[in-house]
Amino acid sequence: MPARTTLPLPWLDRAGRLSVLKLLCFLLVLAPGLYLAQGYARDALGAKPVTALIHGTGDWAVRLLLATLAVSPLRRIADWPRLINLRRMLGLAALAYAVAHLALYVVDQNFDLAKVASEIALRIYLTIGFVALAGLVALGWTSTDAAIRRMGPAWNRLHRLVYPIAALGLLHYFLQSKIDVTDPVFWTGLFLLLMGWRLMHRLSAPTRPWSLLLLALGTALLTALLEAAWYGLKSGVPAGLVLGANLDFSGPIRPAWWVLGVGLLLPLANTVRGKPARRVGPGTGPGAERQGSGLVPARAMPQKP
Repeated sequence: MPARTTLPLPWLDRAGRLSVLKLLCFLLVLAPGLYLAQGYARDALGAKPVTALIHGTGDWAVRLLLATLAVSPLRRIADWPRLINLRRMLGLAALAYAVAHLALYVVDQNFDLAKVASEIALRIYLTIGFVALAGLVALGWTSTDAAIRRMGPAWNRLHRLVYPIAALGLLHYFLQSKIDVTDPVFWTGLFLLLMGWRLMHRLSAPTRPWSLLLLALGTALLTALLEAAWYGLKSGVPAGLVLGANLDFSGPIRPAWWVLGVGLLLPLANTVRGKPARRVGPGTGPGAERQGSGLVPARAMPQKP
């Protein structure tokens, strides 16, 4: 009889040993789903519990996708190589929440698949979200070591699509949020922060506390401008009023300030944990930095000859 193959437990490393870091990550990505499930079981999700589940799973799909994209910057900035072992788990968790997001929408439509298909085709924000989900499915399907070996260099090209997929997911988030886009603005600001680091990486810019500070300040400014532009275009609110709200601390703190706060953690981490300043760029360091989606571990990636 052929040998039975079993799926590896997510909290084990590639040598089959318990990884405390992977175990903690597994528990953290599982926690939001358990929280939403127990909220539904306790009838604590409001008058429309399925709608609350749809929004909750969608929110966490976006958050975990951005967490996946954050692994490579953090492992370099904080000089923490073991973080690379979390990318596949984070990416597949983002996919799982995104699939649950669509499945719950089907439930909300009383399993009327014809209606679901027509809604996706006719409503632009649903079309955008479905395209993003289809892209995530493709990345998840090809996240295995066997797929990497089989696809060769094409794997890298495919998994670079994670960046436009994340952008589409955030656009879907904006459009379905209707009036209040505080959360989408914040998460888009973090996406801009991550893309800014990757631009530095691509241009072989030095990763030093001062350059990371400039990145944080520039991203916060872009976030404020994005918020003002969105409200101006969608609601007709003068951009000056929205920008001025960032300087009014009597009400809720605007997303740009939260993005700045997160961005300031980068130079802090670089100062506390980082090695002496060095230039980074494409092709430097381990093969993990030749990544696309981050849905696979570093050592499984194809290398340049």
